[in-house]
Amino acid sequence: MSDSAVSVSVSQVLSSLGIADALLPGAWAGAALDLLGDGVIESRNPADGSVIGRVSPCTDEQYEVVVARAQAQFERWRLIPAPRRGEIVRQMAEGFRKHKVALGHLVSLEVGKVASEGAGEVQETIDIADFAVGLSRQLYGLAMHSERPGHRMYEQWHPLGLISVITAFNFPNAVWAWNALLACVCGDGVVWKPSHKAPLTAIATHRICEEVLAAHGFSGLFGLVIGKNRAHAEKMIRDHRFPLVSATGSTNMGRHIGTVVAERFGRSLLELGGNNAIIVTKDADLDLALRGITFGAVGTAGQRCTSTRRVYLQESIAAEFTARLVKAYGQVRIGDPLQPGTLMGPLIDNDAVRCFEEAIITAVAQGGRVLCGGKRIDRPGSYVEPTIIAIQEGMAIVKEETFAPILYVGTFKTLDDAIRMQNDVPQGLSSSIFTTNFQSAEQFLSAVGSDCGIANVNIGTSGAEIGGAFGGDKETGGGREAGSDCWKQYMRRQTCTLNYSKELPLAQGVNFDI
Repeated sequence: MSDSAVSVSVSQVLSSLGIADALLPGAWAGAALDLLGDGVIESRNPADGSVIGRVSPCTDEQYEVVVARAQAQFERWRLIPAPRRGEIVRQMAEGFRKHKVALGHLVSLEVGKVASEGAGEVQETIDIADFAVGLSRQLYGLAMHSERPGHRMYEQWHPLGLISVITAFNFPNAVWAWNALLACVCGDGVVWKPSHKAPLTAIATHRICEEVLAAHGFSGLFGLVIGKNRAHAEKMIRDHRFPLVSATGSTNMGRHIGTVVAERFGRSLLELGGNNAIIVTKDADLDLALRGITFGAVGTAGQRCTSTRRVYLQESIAAEFTARLVKAYGQVRIGDPLQPGTLMGPLIDNDAVRCFEEAIITAVAQGGRVLCGGKRIDRPGSYVEPTIIAIQEGMAIVKEETFAPILYVGTFKTLDDAIRMQNDVPQGLSSSIFTTNFQSAEQFLSAVGSDCGIANVNIGTSGAEIGGAFGGDKETGGGREAGSDCWKQYMRRQTCTLNYSKELPLAQGVNFDI
């Protein structure tokens, strides 16, 4: 694609989403605030380094306006019946359907995802909106039998308050939606601090929802603050107006957020690092495994928290399968994410490329052997070669998460050995086994199997559906988002006991006669 074609594409995408190709405000309280902050955040296309938009950072004054407006609207919103809230979220889903192509392209332009992944991310937002609509009629409590005669017990759920959502660059639309759209049907308001590396996607997403909210008299229920550094995130995690902080990012970031929020007795929902492994047994369908591993490791240029970082192959198939994997890597088409046929786009920026290069140097120094890839591609943009490194057990680098397409490949004798090596990392997000042996699959899924929050059989580590709870344990943070009963995190539980008798019996048979 020529430079002029890219320029036209960017202009068309921004125009169709209602974003002028000019300086945009970095704070939104329903509508853009007049006050512009000092400095500029440049949104750059990682495919060629070009500037596709500029955003003025949020000021402290704007932050206060955004939060105060959202708080005021929450106090009204919580009184709206949940099914009615669901109907408004349904209309937001229609907005995302209308703008799916343009918003998907913007995701590709801003963070480098190939076109199908950009569109897929917006589809994930549509899916979670549809899930939230159904959920709006299923915010169930429980009825319980009281031990006291003439009493009834039940529990109910109430809106929690304002939810702070802090997201990373790699899913600039969908991860916000996991939180915001569920919180919305639960009766909450939301203030979003997106990554400064993807501000345009955040603004476009916000505007789609704001159009619907404004039409129903709730302009500002969703707020947006964009900053160049961590200052506003720090304000949010210390702000008592946010009873829940949901944050996606590094383990170090999550450790800090969890500590600060806990000190004020708030809740934190943390989705942090992943170091995901796939085990391939000698009886596996190797064609299936090859596809699952390649997408898991190469998709989004290895910049998913669920990306496949490690593969453990049973010794009898290791040599043959590794050769097939190297061949498959040689067929991965790398280039402009919006060009048809591209399978892997660029890393997000030059800092990511530097981390990629440093990890490979460290792995080799620790005894790893590069089987393919390992270099930056000499062309404009932040492109690298997808890389496979043969490892020895005990290499320290294997326990670290590098946000890049680096795949470590090791071998194992027994399934017990493979599970032990898989679990021997600080992170616990996603895991998979490829096997046709029923006993091996059941062992992997048992209490002595995978210690990850996500455990798959005969599919890869990446690409979770929204119907299940998403998240992991250990240094992944313990948070759960999206499906199942994750909605409960955005509400407060209340246990109610009603006495409809003429007596006042005490629980546990306690006597207190006056």
